Amino acid sequence: MVKVYYDENVATDELKGKTIAIVGYGSQGHAHAQNLRDNGHNVIIGLREGKSAQAAKEDGFDVFPVKEAAAKADLIMILAPDEIQGTLYENEIAPSLEAGNSLVFAHGFNVHFDVITPPADVDVFLVAPKSPGHLVRRTFTEGFAVPALYAVYQDATGKAQETALAYAKGIGATRVGVLETTFKEETETDLFGEQAVLCGGLTSLIEAGFETLVEGGYQPELAYFEVCHELKLIIDLIYEGGFGKMRDSISNTAEYGDYVSGPRVITSDVKDRMKDVLTDIQNGNFAKGFVDDNANGFANFKQMRQTRKEHQIETVGEELRKMMPFVKSAE
Repeated sequence: MVKVYYDENVATDELKGKTIAIVGYGSQGHAHAQNLRDNGHNVIIGLREGKSAQAAKEDGFDVFPVKEAAAKADLIMILAPDEIQGTLYENEIAPSLEAGNSLVFAHGFNVHFDVITPPADVDVFLVAPKSPGHLVRRTFTEGFAVPALYAVYQDATGKAQETALAYAKGIGATRVGVLETTFKEETETDLFGEQAVLCGGLTSLIEAGFETLVEGGYQPELAYFEVCHELKLIIDLIYEGGFGKMRDSISNTAEYGDYVSGPRVITSDVKDRMKDVLTDIQNGNFAKGFVDDNANGFANFKQMRQTRKEHQIETVGEELRKMMPFVKSAE
């Protein structure tokens, strides 16, 4: 059974009196920094000059070049994109690390796949909120929070777990629960969820449904509404109460179709392909492909992105959303 930690389980504040450097001020970075500061911690920001640096300054933070911020800090949380973390670490963070520092991540990718190899004399752990950064911040200001995962990779000081939980409490996550995991488990399940279900699987399923209706002679606009627009209504119900609440809320016709047709679409062959995806994640093939493509200027990534942007469902959806102010205002 997974271990879950709450506010009352964080016995000591291992962040007290320490300087925390948040490297990156994007979706997660701004949320972590502001939540930690609101909880009384000393936070500085490590960034290159640009829009993010200006935003951090306007939010009242002291902003330093990454190397300088790392040198000033006792705890360095790296919230830069995965693909630049390796170079950023080698050039600007590693030279500033001191024994007893904490090197922290919100995703285990670079440590698990040996892109980053921390020295033996620092604590290494991750704290990963399970939501986009804007929700980490918004729910915190509302007195609530989003759950998070934590994992200790290296405990040089004997205090890594306590520091990790103190950090999780600092961003608010222990208000609702922090689940214990490992770098391996967090990394591989996160990548699998994104690729096989939440992003890759879902978008491919929607596109296939759209194409099937359009090729069957139905209007693209109606196809968009049926397989894409209404998805949010279903997801909200599942989010609130699982499959049970969703099935209680839809018609008997829809529920019957769920049972008889769902397994015809998501067959054992699909599960076999999911296992292939998981294998490529576990053996490092996906990570190698991602790192190699990044080194090549993301040529393959950019081509795939452009191809998917040009799909008919995107052009139809863009025009339909212009007619729905309630959708536009939420974007």
